[in-house]
Order: sequence, then C-alpha cells, then structure tokens
Amino acid sequence: MRREYETGVGGVQLGPSAFSPGKSRPAAKPFPRAPELSRSRTLTVYSISLGLWGTGAVWLLLHYFFVQEGPFGPGPHPLEFWSIAAHGAFAFASLWLIGLLWSVHIPAGWRSLRRRWSGSLMFGLAAFLILSGYLLYYFGDADLKPVLSVLHWGMGLACPALFLVHRFARDPAAR
Repeated sequence: MRREYETGVGGVQLGPSAFSPGKSRPAAKPFPRAPELSRSRTLTVYSISLGLWGTGAVWLLLHYFFVQEGPFGPGPHPLEFWSIAAHGAFAFASLWLIGLLWSVHIPAGWRSLRRRWSGSLMFGLAAFLILSGYLLYYFGDADLKPVLSVLHWGMGLACPALFLVHRFARDPAAR
C-alpha cells in the first residue's frame, strides 16, 4: 500500500499527509508533456540537422557516383572536398545542437516518460555518429576505415526516418 507524504523544507519526509488524496480528487495526467522548443530553436534544430544530413548525402553521391576520369586515372569530383568540408562544419554545429537539446529538451522529455525509446535511440545514434566521425577523421587505420565509413553513412542516412518516428510516435497517454 502506497502512502502519500508531505514534504518539508529540502524535500524531507514529514509523515502521512492530513490531506491524503481521496477518490473524489480528479486524476492527474499520468504523463505530463515536456515543454516544446521555441519556434526559433526548432528551426535551428531542423536547419542544422537537414544541413548535416544533406551535406553527407551529397558527399556520398559525389564520392561514389560522380568519380571523374583524369589523365592519371579516376579522381574525385571537384565539389567532393567542399561537401565534406560543409559536412564537418554542420557536424561541429550539431555538437552545439546536442548541448542545446541536452539542456532543454532531453531531461524534460525523460521526466515526461514520453517517447523514451525513440529518444534514446536517437541519442545513441547521435553518439555513434559523433564517435565514428571522429574516428574517420583522426584515425587512419586502413582496415577499420572502410567498415566504419559504411556504418557511419548507413546510420546517417537512416536518421530522418528515426527522427520521423520520434516526432510522430503515439504517446502512451493518448491511447
């Protein structure tokens, strides 16, 4: 049997409440909504995310499908460097973005008990992409790089689908 307690100063338990909730009290929402991001923050999140995904997809197309024949054999497309440079800039901005979401969106969302599974998957995927991007940029292991590259761009291409699942997932309280 659960007892309701009043809390005193500093959250110290004082004992059973004299005003324990009875059956006449209206039921509180079991899953309070997390506060939504402001419009400007939402646009920032979408812009950085779309820029990151788009520059990665453009690099992927240029790197694998637009190889140019040169006098010394196949060579990279002239825009390949600029697409990966832009991808790196958006990746740097996405680190700031994760900090923003960590301070504003993630703790409140976790406390609300809503969409935890998809949010956890998104956070885990972001952590994997950050780590694999770091490894691709700074470590030149010839055996690890091809496998890590395919994992990085494969998971990166799946990000919009996971975002849509997270954004439009049904809430348990809505059933």
